[in-house]
Order: sequence, then C-alpha cells, then structure tokens
Amino acid sequence: MRVLRLAAAIMLLASPAVAQVPKLNLLQDKPSKTQDELDAEKVQDKAYKDSLKKIPDQKAPSDPWGSVRSDTPAPAKSASTPKKKSGTTASSGSTN
Repeated sequence: MRVLRLAAAIMLLASPAVAQVPKLNLLQDKPSKTQDELDAEKVQDKAYKDSLKKIPDQKAPSDPWGSVRSDTPAPAKSASTPKKKSGTTASSGSTN
C-alpha cells in the first residue's frame, strides 16, 4: 500500500513537467505550394478585392425623431444653485 501511495505522489509531481514538453510534429516536411496554386491564390485575392470595391456605400442611418428634436442639447441643470424651501420655518428659541 505504501508503494502505491509513493507511486501516486511521484506521478502527481511529474505531471506538470510532462505538460511542458513540446508536441512533436510528424508532418514537418509540408510540401510548398506549386506555381499553379500560387497563381490561383493571386486570382482569388484579386477577385475578392474587386468584389469589395463593388459594395455600395451605406446610407446614413435614418432618424425618425430628427424633426422633433432640436439640434442643440438642453442645458444641464446646475447643482450649485440653492433650492428654496417651501413652507414656514419655526424659530428655535423664544417667541414674542
């Protein structure tokens, strides 16, 4: 039983080290593209760029409430102006 615990502890300690090993790429010798493939790629790129030029410019978004609103924003209320209290205030102290 003690041997199994020791083996499990070693496996737990070794697992982060195994995760750092780089993956092996078995297909390292990938063949390069042929001239025909390069030409076909250039034709596709040119067709793509030409199709992007054919897209019409988008119209400005319509604003259905534009005629109702004014162009200038409303002035912001100032928080520094003192508010007037309504009602009467009772004086603390003596009454005459």
